[in-house]
Amino acid sequence: MIPIHIYCMPGMAASPKIFEYLKLPMNFKIHLLSWIPPLKDEPLGDYAKRMCLRVIHKNPILLGVSFGGILVQEMAKHISVKKIVIVSSIKSKEELPLPMKMAKRTNAHKLLPTQLIENIDHLAIFAFGKGIKKRVALYQRYLSERNSEYLNWAINALVNWDQNKFSNKLVHIHGDSDTVFPIKNLINHFIKIKGGHAVIITKSIWFNNELPAILQK
Repeated sequence: MIPIHIYCMPGMAASPKIFEYLKLPMNFKIHLLSWIPPLKDEPLGDYAKRMCLRVIHKNPILLGVSFGGILVQEMAKHISVKKIVIVSSIKSKEELPLPMKMAKRTNAHKLLPTQLIENIDHLAIFAFGKGIKKRVALYQRYLSERNSEYLNWAINALVNWDQNKFSNKLVHIHGDSDTVFPIKNLINHFIKIKGGHAVIITKSIWFNNELPAILQK
């Protein structure tokens, strides 16, 4: 049996622990990626090239959650991939919610990192969505990045992402009550499931049951 290699990239500020409930059949080999420190003023495309150095198998599947979904799309511009799967993410700058589009114009996003670092509850909600408010302490265990340089870079890269067209190898899975990237802003070509921004954690049974068939189409 030839293994299918799938590289998983967590969302902004999150650790690979968010994939702890992802259990796929034996023919899938899961490889967990982690955020690496960005260089000063590093463009997202250059960061993606460096992350590609951690992908050691040819023609893998890349799976990214939230901002990690944006990153894997950038990575796929530098290496050959079998498929790109994004979860709770966006396919182009057109799908950015209005507050993020406005932040780009006003530079308001530059105020966010300090607020997030000072309050871990705010960071957890920013990373996983408003739906976790009652369980915010549980979600703090999934946070790994509170470094100000990283958060500044990541938020700036997110609001300034400039992609217009998405790959025909892309599969988009999205929760119907996502508060970070509301479903009303998405264009066509996505699979809608019940849940919020943290569906990779809260809807792990759905992913374990449905993802193998999606990946092998």
